[in-house]
Amino acid sequence: MDQALEENLWGAVENVIDPELGIDIVNLGLVYNIDLDDEGIATVTMTLTAMGCPLAATIESDVKNALADIPEVDEVEVNIVWNPPWTKDRMSRYAKIALGIPD
Repeated sequence: MDQALEENLWGAVENVIDPELGIDIVNLGLVYNIDLDDEGIATVTMTLTAMGCPLAATIESDVKNALADIPEVDEVEVNIVWNPPWTKDRMSRYAKIALGIPD
C-alpha cells in the first residue's frame, strides 16, 4: 500500500469520534493498525478503552462507514483486540490536552 493511500485510510478513521469521550479514536490511541489487501479488504485492528464498552458496535459501524467512502476499499473488517491493552499512554498529546490529562 502506498503512503498516500495509507494516510487516506488513517485520515478517514480519524473522523470516527468516541461517543463517550468526544475525541477521535486515532488520537485516543485505540487504532493499532490499518491494512488493505489486494482484494480491497481493509482490516482495522483496534481496541476499546474498556472491555464491555456499550458503544463497541457503534464505533465499529462508524469505522466501517468512514472507510467505505475510499474507492480502493471494497470491504472493512474491524478486529477488536485486548492485547496490548489500552492505557492513557497511547493517547496523543492533543487528546490528553482536550481531556485535561497531564502529559
